Amino acid sequence: MIILGIDPGSRFLGFGVISSENGRLKPLEYGVIKFDAEENLTQRLLEIGQGVRELFQEYKPDHISIEKIFLGKNADSAFKLGHARGVVIYEALRESIEVYEYATRVVKKGITGNGGADKEHVRSVVQNILKIPPVKSLDASDALALACFHSTQLRIKSMKKVAQLSVRKK
Repeated sequence: MIILGIDPGSRFLGFGVISSENGRLKPLEYGVIKFDAEENLTQRLLEIGQGVRELFQEYKPDHISIEKIFLGKNADSAFKLGHARGVVIYEALRESIEVYEYATRVVKKGITGNGGADKEHVRSVVQNILKIPPVKSLDASDALALACFHSTQLRIKSMKKVAQLSVRKK
């Protein structure tokens, strides 16, 4: 299974592509798509759509794992984030890719054991999980964390299903 983690943004979009087979995770690609902050938001949204479409075509993900929206101190940033997320989700659904959304604190807790972990701690744990060299971009490591976390959620769901089937057989 191919999972694409996306840390959305209107200026930087982090992505991390992993394969997950029998609980083994393998990083395929990760990085950041950058958008010109001088461009108007509508132009950047078009570029976000084009960028994720290219990722979908190259890696053919089965699922995307995307950060849920949160309202920080800046409402304008939250609105821009919402627009960026909307474009990513729309493009994924157009390609019949399953979309899963996770709150940042939930992902951090699942990856590091601490929902309040800082981004550097998340990056360090993700590097250890995937056995990769230092990830330069925090947006890329956040995207990889989303993909890894989703993989664990799928394994948990699968184990619960197996447990329920074995209970029914008894």
